[in-house]
Amino acid sequence: MAGKGFTVKKNWDNPIEHTMPVGVRVPAEMQVGSVTVAPATVLAPMAGVTDTVFRRFIRHASVFSRDLESAVEVQEIAAVEADVTNQQSGCGLLMTEFTSADGLSRMRESKRRRYLTFYDDEHPIGAQLFGSKAETLAEAARIVQDTGFDTVDLNLGCPAKRVVGCNGGSGLLRDLPKIGEIFREVRKAVTIPFTVKFRLGWNDSQIVCVDLARMAEGEGLNAVALHARTREQGYSGQARWEWITAVKQAIGIPVVGNGDIRTPEDAAAMIAQTGCDAVMIGRAAPANPWIFRQIAQYTATGSYQQPTFADRHRMIRVYFEMLLAEAEATRDLPRDARIGETAGKMKQFATWFTHGVPGGAKLRKAIYTAKTGSEVLDRVNSFFADQPASGDFDVAPTAFPESELVCD
Repeated sequence: MAGKGFTVKKNWDNPIEHTMPVGVRVPAEMQVGSVTVAPATVLAPMAGVTDTVFRRFIRHASVFSRDLESAVEVQEIAAVEADVTNQQSGCGLLMTEFTSADGLSRMRESKRRRYLTFYDDEHPIGAQLFGSKAETLAEAARIVQDTGFDTVDLNLGCPAKRVVGCNGGSGLLRDLPKIGEIFREVRKAVTIPFTVKFRLGWNDSQIVCVDLARMAEGEGLNAVALHARTREQGYSGQARWEWITAVKQAIGIPVVGNGDIRTPEDAAAMIAQTGCDAVMIGRAAPANPWIFRQIAQYTATGSYQQPTFADRHRMIRVYFEMLLAEAEATRDLPRDARIGETAGKMKQFATWFTHGVPGGAKLRKAIYTAKTGSEVLDRVNSFFADQPASGDFDVAPTAFPESELVCD
């Protein structure tokens, strides 16, 4: 959606450096209706990013840890899982890319597969929908439920002009009665947990998040997630966590906080400052796929590891191999259900994955000039084979590349 609305900013605006609050950590679990989210961490829905390959990659990101084969490392992973989570990566709930309800209700079954494909190891998983017609959203929610998703989520946060222009995403924040109608129709249509993700409001003079949260609870929704910025802000400025606090104090259903979580310290600080029940992470995940495991490690042990140079190579290689494997697996499907050539996706992710890698500019140049996915992978492997091991390095994404990613 580049050029058609807000894109993710290159930098966080003067990011606040949080320290670990004493005695406060991300909760071990959150209950969303019948679904247990353990630990209480959520991968934000991100257009162009959170497809099935990236979701599974995040879910299993803890395999990319130093000396995985050693008994000490295996014991540590087991301890983290036993104390905190049943998922290796520490990500309790995965979310799809946001999907048009109107398109979903009209597209062929084969094309739906491209948008709604998931695998058994992705549970629990939620599908996020956007749209403005209550009946259409209800029909799309039924499709989501019939496909086997654990939850369905309504997007009221996307600031992109193309979405807002159709009165979807954050455009609906100007029409609370319409939102109420949508809540009622979708709630009647499905029995799986129904949640909503929204922003503070359209702008500073139209802050509606508390009223909207109360409406969601009154209409039977099972949880809410608040990205603590207005639509007018886009991705600029600071996320205003005080509004997460206000929403949490106003309702009894679970509240998920979203905005400016870059590190485990940030996640713990949000819990401490707002009292929210879970944290949702968007922009930081592609730059630091270990962040969920780091949060789980901190929760279990009070500290967490940074990845090594070798970890970074292993992470890039495995993700690219997963992309190539998924392309091969879908090769014989109808054209609109295939993944297709993977080189473009690899180049997109290379910008994020190489953040903080010594010599990363050289690696990016090699990747960008490759013609095929296999060639990209070969160049990645050649680069790391030629580089000396560089020890630990900080992967906290203080700078983030320009991106078409929206709606985190």
